[in-house]
Amino acid sequence: MGCSVCRTKLNFGRALPFTMLVLFAYLFYCLTGWCESAPRMSNQSALVRANVLLEVLSAQQDAPRNVTVSTGSVRASADPDNNAGHEMLGKLGIPVANTYGSKKFPQAIIIGVKKGGTRALLEFLRVHPDVRALGAEPHFFDRFYERGLEWYRNLMPRTLDGQITMEKTPSYFVTKETPSRLCAMNCDTKLIVVVRDPVTRAVSDYTQTLTKTPGLPSFQNLAFKNSTSGTVDASWSAVRIGLYAQHLENWLRHFPLSSFLFVSGERLVSDPAGEVGRVQDFLGLKRIVGDKHFYFNRTKGFPCLKKPEGSSRPRCLGKSKGRTHPPIPTEVLQKLRDFYRPFNLRFYQMSGQHFGWD
Repeated sequence: MGCSVCRTKLNFGRALPFTMLVLFAYLFYCLTGWCESAPRMSNQSALVRANVLLEVLSAQQDAPRNVTVSTGSVRASADPDNNAGHEMLGKLGIPVANTYGSKKFPQAIIIGVKKGGTRALLEFLRVHPDVRALGAEPHFFDRFYERGLEWYRNLMPRTLDGQITMEKTPSYFVTKETPSRLCAMNCDTKLIVVVRDPVTRAVSDYTQTLTKTPGLPSFQNLAFKNSTSGTVDASWSAVRIGLYAQHLENWLRHFPLSSFLFVSGERLVSDPAGEVGRVQDFLGLKRIVGDKHFYFNRTKGFPCLKKPEGSSRPRCLGKSKGRTHPPIPTEVLQKLRDFYRPFNLRFYQMSGQHFGWD
């Protein structure tokens, strides 16, 4: 790295003869392999720190990078999510040339469902070189719509021609206002919905909430309006989210069925390459992410990405994924299955897919 820095073009303007002598001596050391031991000038030192900074931040995103140093600027064709790196470069007094693509509205969005496997799908897709995805959930269409489309677009990663911009916010699928708002932006947006057995999904949802709120009432007390009558409380969010047919009906008022791809959360675990392959086809991408990228982690109980090149360990989802569910009485689960059955059958008919939850 030192020699490449030494060869960087520097414009000192008018230089004194002594300065020129020092530069020629410095170049001589570089060409003879001794420049690692030569002292750096302050501007060079800043450029080196900038280079290292961008490399570290890009490595954290597991994205390809190519950082080049030019006269007075750093041009990074690196991870488009690397806004933190750009801010730090600015603090070093080094201008950043953001000419490696542009920020676009997402052409595809994972709109649901919570606890269905949306985070896993997004991470699997990010392995594809033609997918650029926002890591955090922006919640634009359900929480921050008043901030405007320009605010939303500026959240997106930079993409090059031929790359797809994506984001995921699972609550979109169950938010009544989202379909009309999203269609107002682009009615041709491709919509991906990861669905899972609604009973298992509800238990998983409850488990997540329980870890944050230890004093939560029991699952059965929340799932039923009256434990004696056994009437299911469909207003409880953990139950309501699983009414997929009702939510899809709202979306179909604004988008044709052809805009949707329904991904099986169960098959995403049992056959990740197969489900991700369907998603790549839906997005018009070459099938690059496949069997060679996955292995099954028996401890967590779901697939992980194999160790990327240059990384010391494989990529698995965090500790918040794959939690052990609390024991739920069998009769409680059966009442929920009976409740969901007509909604499931209707969803199968609407989506044209049978997910085998009954």
